[in-house]
Amino acid sequence: MVLNLLSAKVESNRVNIEKKASSKLGFTLIEIMIVVSIIGLMAAVAIPGMLRARARAQENTCIDNLRLLDGAKQQWALENKASSTTTPTGIQIQSYIGRAAGKLPLCPADSQQTFATSYSLNDCATAPTCLAAATHVLP
Repeated sequence: MVLNLLSAKVESNRVNIEKKASSKLGFTLIEIMIVVSIIGLMAAVAIPGMLRARARAQENTCIDNLRLLDGAKQQWALENKASSTTTPTGIQIQSYIGRAAGKLPLCPADSQQTFATSYSLNDCATAPTCLAAATHVLP
């Protein structure tokens, strides 16, 4: 009888321990909601900054491309004794680009990703312009 009483008490303790352990497992709804709201707040702060940084990087790349095109256009004009009113084509300056085996650059903001929709070379006296974004201009 003492053995039965002792075994019943041990079984009762085991059940109580399991109940306590199972009630402490996992997170409460409030804890999960707090974590989700903190993540949302962090995203709300970070995403606009990332978008501004991306736009600024695209602008800087485009301006570098405009400098490259202007240099290639001026070199073409010197070698071909062209007047300042002459407007070269992309094919004419392609060999003066000097990077990526003479591939014509593209504006990263141009959704169509073609040279014709990215840049206008203009005449030799005028700097090239970006057709994709009005803010991409040579200083």
